[in-house]
Amino acid sequence: MMQQQNANSYLFGGNAPYVEELYEAYLNNPGSVPENWRAYFDQMQHVPAVDGSSRPDVVHSSVVASFAERAKQGPIRTISASSDPEMGRKRVAVTQLIAAYRYLGSRWANLDPLQRQERPPLPELDPAFYGFTEADLDTVFNISNTYFGKETAPLRDILNMLRDTYCRSIGAEFMYISDPTEKRWLQERLESIRSTPTFTGDKKKHILERLTAAEGLERYLHTKYVGAKRFSLEGGESFIASIDEVIQRAGEKGVQEIVIGMAHRGRLNVLVNTLGKSPADLFEEFEGKHADDLPAGDVKYHQGFSSDISTPGGPVHLSLAFNPSHLEIVNPVVEGSVKARMERRGDRKGKEVLPILVHGDAAFAGQGVVMETLNLAQTRGYGTGGTVHIVINNQIGFTTSDPRDARSTIYCSDVVKMIEAPVLHVNADDPEAVVLASQIAMDYRTEFGKDVVVDIVCYRKLGHNEQDTPALTQPLMYKKIAKHPGTRKLYAEKLAAQGTVPPATGDQLVAEYRAAMDAGKHTVDPVLTNFKGKYAVDWAPFLNKKWTDACDTSVPLAELKRLAERITKVPEGFKPHSLVEKVLNDRATMGRGEMNLDWGMGEHLAFASLLSSGYAVRLSGQDAGRGTFVHRHAVLHDQNRERWDQGIYLPLANVSDNQANFTVIDSVLSEEAVLGFEYGYSTAEPNTLTIWEAQFGDFVNGAQVVIDQFIASGEVKWGRASGLTMMLPHGYEGQGPEHSSARIERFLQLCADNNMQVVQPTTAAQIFHLLRRQMVRQFRKPLVIFTPKSLLRNKDAGSPLTDLAKGGFQTVIGEVDEKIDASKVKRVQVCSGKVYYDLVNARKTRGVSDVAIVRIEQMYPFPHKSFAAELKKYPNATEVVWVQDEPQNQGPWFQIQHNVFESMEDGQRLAYAGRPASSSPAVGYADKHVAQQKELLETAFSKLKGFILTK
Repeated sequence: MMQQQNANSYLFGGNAPYVEELYEAYLNNPGSVPENWRAYFDQMQHVPAVDGSSRPDVVHSSVVASFAERAKQGPIRTISASSDPEMGRKRVAVTQLIAAYRYLGSRWANLDPLQRQERPPLPELDPAFYGFTEADLDTVFNISNTYFGKETAPLRDILNMLRDTYCRSIGAEFMYISDPTEKRWLQERLESIRSTPTFTGDKKKHILERLTAAEGLERYLHTKYVGAKRFSLEGGESFIASIDEVIQRAGEKGVQEIVIGMAHRGRLNVLVNTLGKSPADLFEEFEGKHADDLPAGDVKYHQGFSSDISTPGGPVHLSLAFNPSHLEIVNPVVEGSVKARMERRGDRKGKEVLPILVHGDAAFAGQGVVMETLNLAQTRGYGTGGTVHIVINNQIGFTTSDPRDARSTIYCSDVVKMIEAPVLHVNADDPEAVVLASQIAMDYRTEFGKDVVVDIVCYRKLGHNEQDTPALTQPLMYKKIAKHPGTRKLYAEKLAAQGTVPPATGDQLVAEYRAAMDAGKHTVDPVLTNFKGKYAVDWAPFLNKKWTDACDTSVPLAELKRLAERITKVPEGFKPHSLVEKVLNDRATMGRGEMNLDWGMGEHLAFASLLSSGYAVRLSGQDAGRGTFVHRHAVLHDQNRERWDQGIYLPLANVSDNQANFTVIDSVLSEEAVLGFEYGYSTAEPNTLTIWEAQFGDFVNGAQVVIDQFIASGEVKWGRASGLTMMLPHGYEGQGPEHSSARIERFLQLCADNNMQVVQPTTAAQIFHLLRRQMVRQFRKPLVIFTPKSLLRNKDAGSPLTDLAKGGFQTVIGEVDEKIDASKVKRVQVCSGKVYYDLVNARKTRGVSDVAIVRIEQMYPFPHKSFAAELKKYPNATEVVWVQDEPQNQGPWFQIQHNVFESMEDGQRLAYAGRPASSSPAVGYADKHVAQQKELLETAFSKLKGFILTK
């Protein structure tokens, strides 16, 4: 049967319907058909149809007729030998062979400098797999579907060209890309030069200089500061040549700013040899000297840096992001910083700003934030025009080097296939190939605005840090490393053998670099001093300010009414949903002062007033446009729209003629990467109200690393200010353990050094003044808002329009019931959030008149003076009860009791009323929730019991 099939043309007329189906699939998506058919159909686009036309996409009937006619004539004559059936089969086999090398060649590439493993068996790369023998090697075949610059070539030459291109020092992976244009672009770049660079002598010497600098710094530090941790780059020196090439080529192509994110491996090398940090300054850090203006500081291999360097296209500003030891968490932070810089320039496609992310192989494959960040790459709200990823692949993570333990994929970079980013694996011992791969990567990013990866396969000469003994766990690997002469030495000898440089050049460059180190001189030339770019941001007005600094957050009544009118109108012919229409009508009524404002209107007027005053607003999160609890409606949808990508209207984008930008993004379903992105954005743009909103506050712990390592401590460690605002829906309403608590206790535990603001506002006017305060006051600290759920529509939480035209955010709200006689008050209930309204209703139901209720709206920094002033209003109160919804071991209680106690008078007693301690944030049973709530209120008004602290 097989022989019969081989003896017949694969275009036999009886197969025409099948071929037609394949062709139709090809027209819809070329990537959906096998490579050999795709190559054939690609050629057909250039072959005149039977009717003589040259249209690439012929009509259906013409396709069938064309195939049927060609089937009768036998295979297309694309080989120089006779067109008998056997030669037709071989021609198809050549196409399959070419496809196999494009798909699988990287697995046979010479990538490992240590040569630890044999090539895997890949029969598809062996001509014998397709039936070829020695006798076929000189047979000439058509290879017009390649970019080798030849129409035909003997099989022997075809094999050599394929192996040179895909199986030498560069192993390219890109055939999974859906877009045929991108795929052909990569094929042409690689095949036209057979993945072999042709650099000038000067270029080669520059590469040698970069390798010398990379090795020289590490060896200098190793001898000068014996045993000190530095996370050496030794074994991966080609990385410095790679990042240097990306930066220079980016500058040549018009990039003016580059933000780099990387972990600690090789970081000191980048600081000195790429960004131009003074070696003398680095040495001082090794010797224990540090800046005195930071309360905490950080180790030297976490430090960031910025500089301006010269490139063929002009000055480029480089920023190395500060980074904790949590590998890969800096990725979304860098992307957010880049996005802010792009928008400041009006650079919508990322032509002027470039993110570079440097990864370790183990972390790139192992850390979930990598996937989350990649998933942002092509989205509207988070795309940055493509990231250049460079992997320092030293083939080991801590002590894990066995591929059976390191990951479940072939390559550490396989995660990027989810966004179809091409990967160029390259042998670090071939520095010219590394530089070539870096050029191709940067050019790809420039051409297509998408992510690309350079995977530099190298080794780690020392342990995870300089105090390790890696041979304990990798004896064989480190025997090979001990015998390796080093990339710099190998390349210097190669250039000398070629006659590119004199034999003594290598040693001369080493001596010159060491002399520069001894003198503490810059190693990057030229680093531009006193250069300030047009788009640089001045943070000086926001530094060294106090949270108590006064500011006016009120807005004139006439302006509020104007803004209300603008944000409640829709374009003519635009049909909102009937429920949204009612919201708009109600808001219009509120805007005229005829109805108290609800939370959504207070929020909207805060945004509108800021936008009108020139402050941009960026709001992102899951359901951010509508609001998780359907209260916001910042994005309106025309119910009569006919296209999915039309019929959208943003009232807040139409507040004033010259208003600032309003951006609202329904984010991907991610907390860690999106919050990290928004933090990065806020650190680069102090004049934008940058908000991340959790769908429920409970989900914020999915981003705990960002909170701990950046938001809470970034300023005291690195001096990095941020005005990021976090909105975390919080409140106990019987929705269970994952829909009740934003973990107030965790945020308060992180509070110190006036590092952030933690608030829980309870009225529409409060959220209005709070959001305005975050921008109008020249004070930039992270703002954590525990936002309500049921209060969004609670009429008691509403505010008259006039409250927005006067006053400001109240850190403490005292008793508001005029019927409460302060002189008769015996107990003061202190609380925060929704429970206040529960207490008010319970007091009314019980007919109690000797209990005052005080709300703490700002829990940190704690408003000592304002709170003490409230307590002093009740001279006869002997009891102070802290009341909260949360379990006793959660919520504010343990973090706030000392502040409450400090403000009490001698003789007063402090007690707790709330849910009992629990390992879960909330109960899941409705009846148990109701019982706990009833008990909570009972305790708040009954005789003191349990823990009592007397002052």
